[in-house]
Amino acid sequence: MAIEAELEKEMECVDSSSLGKAERVEDAAGRYIEFCKSTVPSSFSLKDKSIVIDCAHGATYHIGPRVLDELGATVFTIGTEPDGLNINKECGSTNPESLQKAVLQHGADLGLALDGDGDRLIMVDHKGEIVDGDEILYIIARSRLAEGHLPSAVVGTLMSNLGLEVALNRDGIDFKRANVGDRYVMEVLNQEGWTVGGESSGHIICLDRTTTGDGIVAALQVLNAVQKSGLTLHELKSGMTKFPQTMINVRVSGNVDLTGSDVIQQAVIKAENELGDRGRVLLRPSGTEPLVRVMIEGEDGELVDRLANELAKVVGDALTA
Repeated sequence: MAIEAELEKEMECVDSSSLGKAERVEDAAGRYIEFCKSTVPSSFSLKDKSIVIDCAHGATYHIGPRVLDELGATVFTIGTEPDGLNINKECGSTNPESLQKAVLQHGADLGLALDGDGDRLIMVDHKGEIVDGDEILYIIARSRLAEGHLPSAVVGTLMSNLGLEVALNRDGIDFKRANVGDRYVMEVLNQEGWTVGGESSGHIICLDRTTTGDGIVAALQVLNAVQKSGLTLHELKSGMTKFPQTMINVRVSGNVDLTGSDVIQQAVIKAENELGDRGRVLLRPSGTEPLVRVMIEGEDGELVDRLANELAKVVGDALTA
């Protein structure tokens, strides 16, 4: 559930015990800030950290900076002047280039980019390098493991980088894939009784801290891992190496039946055999366009590119009238 854009205003909720009368919630923004801070230890402090936060001119424009400020950080802001039209415009987690530049310009320790409704998080380390949802999930999972609070598995999606799965498995953490979409990640977490999951795009869910995806809460979990480890964000993410990944969108005509095409299935098997156990193949029809997304991932970038193009041609030939 997205964070409401006007938390600073008084919110109304229905009190069923008063037969439909509205009860005013005073200082909703302050309550939410205190909730966010409660997701890290009471001793947690950012007084030695300089942080750039990009709020995408959205829901968190007045909340995100205040959370960091109240925890002691030196805060630089981007995207905190919403006008009703500029939400996510050339800023935020979907456009982190401005954040990268600002982190380097200010010599900051790191940067946080939220999206318009505040449920996504992308980070930037002190070198100006992007830390995406897979790397954020890896850092949080390893932190939970060190605390002894991680359950059986972490949940990602079909699009999560294979490097995340390999890194987690190396540390004895199982990894399960849900369909693409944070609601599917949530579904698996609830079904299995697990607590940590997310997407490459930055939807991170920590059910041991809150009941939904929340960019500020996710950021605080990473910042807590940074403080507890004594390492930089760059050092923490370096434990995971992303595998090269190539995705090609193949335009098709008519109904898409991938499993019913012998030639496509044979091509998939051929690609999987060449990749071995250090790569994977994913064919995924688009839900909104006449496209099939051909994705191949593996350790060898040149092999990945070649196989993706070969498979894309087979799919295009088989599914184009």
